[in-house]
Amino acid sequence: MMPRTYPAGVPSWIDTEQPDVDAAADFYGRFFGWSFADAMPPEAPGRYLIATLDGADIGGLSGSSQHAAWNTYIAVDDADAAIGRLASAGAAVRSAPADAGEGGRTAVLTDPEGAEFRIWQARRRLGTQTVNRPGSWNFSDLHTTDIAAAKAFYGEGFGWQVDDLGFGWLVRRPGYGDHLEATVDPDIRARQAAVATPSGFEDAIAWFAPAAPGDRPHWHVSFAVADRDQSAADAERLGATVQSQSNEQWSRTALIRDPQGAEFTISQFTPPSG
Repeated sequence: MMPRTYPAGVPSWIDTEQPDVDAAADFYGRFFGWSFADAMPPEAPGRYLIATLDGADIGGLSGSSQHAAWNTYIAVDDADAAIGRLASAGAAVRSAPADAGEGGRTAVLTDPEGAEFRIWQARRRLGTQTVNRPGSWNFSDLHTTDIAAAKAFYGEGFGWQVDDLGFGWLVRRPGYGDHLEATVDPDIRARQAAVATPSGFEDAIAWFAPAAPGDRPHWHVSFAVADRDQSAADAERLGATVQSQSNEQWSRTALIRDPQGAEFTISQFTPPSG
């Protein structure tokens, strides 16, 4: 099967940092059905686990002495060159580009509002290998206090276009649908037409959302589930907290806080035609 690849400017990887790696692996393994494998050699400092679902890479899990959180990585062709471009657009560099073993090269930045994101120059590890199926990454959303400023920064930094759909701001990377159609998803346009998705949805890569009052700007991760209510109940049984639930035009969602405090959303796809 052809591996999934990500053009520059497309979110390509997610991982979570957790104070207790083993406890986090136990929770997510039981909740989403993930398996884990060590990506670091035994003699290396720290740990980094690769989460898989039916053998396909889902994301990563590492240790952290700070608070638990999920991170979003955006693909770039050259991490060192991207740093200069993003800094010129207003980003702050929190961690300079560094090799992540043979997998790729990464750096940590914050956008002009302070929302942290990471960039990923793929080498051996191309990015998440299965998406939009139950138990896998669905989308990442930027929660921002200034939609116009976010559009300007990410447009300049990554070539993103943002459409106001009335119920949300859809982020597109022009040409991504063509890439998917030519590689891993030849039926993407026909499948989306069958449920009357918004124009340009084949290029969709993220969403912008207003940050809640008092909430800091941040990138937030969502996962697809088959049944929102059952998954929310499962999360609570495993020690997580359901923060809120919402029924939208295209999805039924719940905001979950995992046992160590990292927040994410679960989303059941419910198109109007279905």
